[in-house]
Amino acid sequence: MELRHLRYFTSVAAEGSFSRAAEKLNIAQPPLSRQVQQLEEELGVRLLDRGRPLTLTEPGRYLYEQGLQVLQRVEEMKSMTRRIAKGMVLQFNIGFVASTLYGSLPEIIRRFRILVPGAEVQLLEMTTLEQVAALKDGRIDVGFGRLRFDDEMILRKVIREEHLCLAVPIDHPLAATQEKLRLRQTAGEPLIIYPKSPRPSYADQVLGFYRDVGVEPLIGMEAKELQTALGLVAAGGGICVVPNSVRRLGRDDIKYIELDEPGLTTPIIMSQRRNDASPILRQLSALVSDFET
Repeated sequence: MELRHLRYFTSVAAEGSFSRAAEKLNIAQPPLSRQVQQLEEELGVRLLDRGRPLTLTEPGRYLYEQGLQVLQRVEEMKSMTRRIAKGMVLQFNIGFVASTLYGSLPEIIRRFRILVPGAEVQLLEMTTLEQVAALKDGRIDVGFGRLRFDDEMILRKVIREEHLCLAVPIDHPLAATQEKLRLRQTAGEPLIIYPKSPRPSYADQVLGFYRDVGVEPLIGMEAKELQTALGLVAAGGGICVVPNSVRRLGRDDIKYIELDEPGLTTPIIMSQRRNDASPILRQLSALVSDFET
């Protein structure tokens, strides 16, 4: 599928007519009709009901909605690329895993934006493994994740180690405890882990903590991301081991319980391309260092 196919198809769909679309695109109607037909043949579906009036099929409506988004994104990319080339803006992309937003990262980024007012700072949610690929591809300039890994192309720095706690439904028997819990005391409870994929991930860190104390966890459900996992906990689907900073969400349908286990922490790790000497990256690194002290 090429972009011109999407442009032609979305134009026909928006105009509800091949002739009006051809006039708007400044091309003859027969070639336009052939391009749309080629798109249908490539996808193996009928996108248009060619009656009077012209209407979209169900697959056609889906492709039209998605196609508009793709074309809009392409125009945004073109515009930003031209602005960067003209020196009008410096783009700096930051990858992050969702759970890091409940700690000091938002304040770091807020101050970073003040330090570099001429930069277009974009935040992109992605897992640690996705950050590694994005760093290598140049799609992000720095990543904040929780997974330890070794890669000769990536330089990693542990910002801090964050303690973990247990999230349980507010009406769960464990919620009545006033003392710290050991992981062994949660054996047999359905455990909700996240993220579901890609793996390895934070989920494997949690499973490793259980196995280190000789407990084979009973996996209840696997959630795609943290917010979903907490929703499942609140709904009584099980318990979940989360970073302490998640308490800041202030949910009244979940009880957070301290865990009494040595070494039960998860790191927040800043990752960047090795030998990246970007001045703006140095500014961010210095700001992160200030937060460590």
